[in-house]
Formats: sequence, structure tokens, C-alpha cells
Amino acid sequence: MKIDYSNLEKKLNIKFKDKKLLIKSLTHKSFDKINNNEKIEFLGDRVLGLTIAKKLLEIYPNEKEGILDKKFASLVNKKTCLQIGKNIFLEKYILTFNPKNKKVKIEDKVIADCCEALIGAIYLDKGFLVTENFILTLWKENIKDSIITQIDAKTKLQEFSLKKFKKLPTYKILSSTGPNHKPTFKVGVKLPNSKFYLGEGFSKKEAEQNAAILCLKNNSKS
Repeated sequence: MKIDYSNLEKKLNIKFKDKKLLIKSLTHKSFDKINNNEKIEFLGDRVLGLTIAKKLLEIYPNEKEGILDKKFASLVNKKTCLQIGKNIFLEKYILTFNPKNKKVKIEDKVIADCCEALIGAIYLDKGFLVTENFILTLWKENIKDSIITQIDAKTKLQEFSLKKFKKLPTYKILSSTGPNHKPTFKVGVKLPNSKFYLGEGFSKKEAEQNAAILCLKNNSKS
């Protein structure tokens, strides 16, 4: 099945000088072990981080570093990149291994990684200013909603567990996958007599926060 990347360019409002860069940014290593998007993703992650950090300093010049760090983490994490990727239907343009040439479901992590790789490709093709504008346009609503709702999830869960069970919640690292420069952690958390609730993140702390949020959501009402 041939992919029409010109439709994606129209959606992004960006015309690539080097089409190979665009295609490479959307090529998973399962499709091509050598010419894939891993290194461009590495770059895109850094460009995204710089752009978001710069914008947060502009919006919140008097905010404490710790608060900015939490806002930053919520804007550049896997979930947000996945959401942005799906908003532009990125999964329609991603190349993955498909021996039978059938329509396959692209994994969420692959979409999130390709979103970052796309940013890296835009940076290499168009420079920082175009890339910055691209990021701020797609992240506009997320930046608006950057009020912290998650920073105290672990603390809230701890208080809830101590009040209800007189015991602390139990956290367990279940796995660490992905490249060394950007591993993905999966962490489980449970209350006494509850099942494990799973959270993922690009750091142990982020994964624990996400697990705590899910655990609170499912237990604080009971």
C-alpha cells in the first residue's frame, strides 16, 4: 500500500525540501533496521523539550522551578505526544513491519515516538523557528491546560491509604523497555487488598505518578 505523504504535509502546513527526512521520521525499526527514525526521535525529543521549556518560562516567569518541572513533564510525556500524534492521524503514515501487507494497528508507543521523530525531521529540514511554531500550534490547548493536576497524586494516594488502611501503598517496577537514552518504565501500585494499577512513563517518578492517579481514580470513591 503506497502512502501519500503530501496529505500529511498539507495537514501540517509544511512542505519538506527533503521528503526522505519526512519518510524516515515515520519509519519504525521493525520496517528498516538501518534507515529508521530512532536517531531523529532522539533529536525531536530535545527540540520539543527546549521549545516547551522556553514557552513555560515566558508564560510563568515567577513560578518555582519545581512547579515548572511538573508542567513540563505533563506536556512532553508519552501520553501527550500520543494525543498530538493521533490528532494529526499520524498512524496512517507510519511504516512498520507488515509481511502480509494488511492493515495493522500501530502501537501507541510507536505513534508517540514518531511524533517526536517528526519534530526532529522538521527541525532538520526547516530550522528551529518553523519547528517552534509547529510545536506551539499543536500543543496550544495542552499548554493552556498546563495547570497541575497530577503532581500530588503519590502524596494523595499515600494519605488515602494511611487513612483507610493504616498502611502505605506498595509500588513495584514491572519493566523498563526502549532505547537507553529514553527508556519507558512500567510501574504497578496497589493498596492493601487491591489489585495492581499500572502506569507508564519516561522516568520511574512519572510512571509512579500515573499509576497513583489511576489507583486513586478507582479507589477514592469507594
